Amino acid sequence: MEADKIRESIKLASQELFRKFGYHKTSVNEIARRAKIAKATIYKYFDSKEAILHILLMEYIQVSVNELIANQAPDTDEETYLSNLIMKTCRLSYTVCNEFIGWDFIRESTNSQEFLKNLSNELEELLMQAFTQIGAARKTETYHQRMRFLIKCSKNIVFSFAFTSVSDSDVRKNFVSFQKEILPYLVKAAITI
Repeated sequence: MEADKIRESIKLASQELFRKFGYHKTSVNEIARRAKIAKATIYKYFDSKEAILHILLMEYIQVSVNELIANQAPDTDEETYLSNLIMKTCRLSYTVCNEFIGWDFIRESTNSQEFLKNLSNELEELLMQAFTQIGAARKTETYHQRMRFLIKCSKNIVFSFAFTSVSDSDVRKNFVSFQKEILPYLVKAAITI
């Protein structure tokens, strides 16, 4: 097999196993078995199981954010656009936590907190790129600072759900509360000049 095919088979096997069993319950041995390669081969392409997860998540998030931006109605006002994009990104974060990582691992592992922090920082940068695209006419330093404020507040609130919620039901309630009671004020604060 050539290098690109091996790398893709590792990623595909990992994605299937992470979604089926969660990150924590998936072993590198199982990934190797599913990819039909030796365990040592995985380490030629990836430093760790966490590195595989990180690449999978960033690819998934990048494609999803690009789709969110492309599918936004062009005649939507800025406030609605920002609110919708933040909520869709929040749902994306939930999907990432739910389907790839697993809530038990997130709540119980100290490693997952650092991993999620790094992931949320990268997500923040992707969103900043998206928001600056819509604010082309207002590309001032103040506008960028306000967008960064909106993103930082939103991501901190949303990622805190993973550590404070006991069940999926609690997470959904927190999302609804965030959408109705917090997000409108954050967006207004960010776009008001």
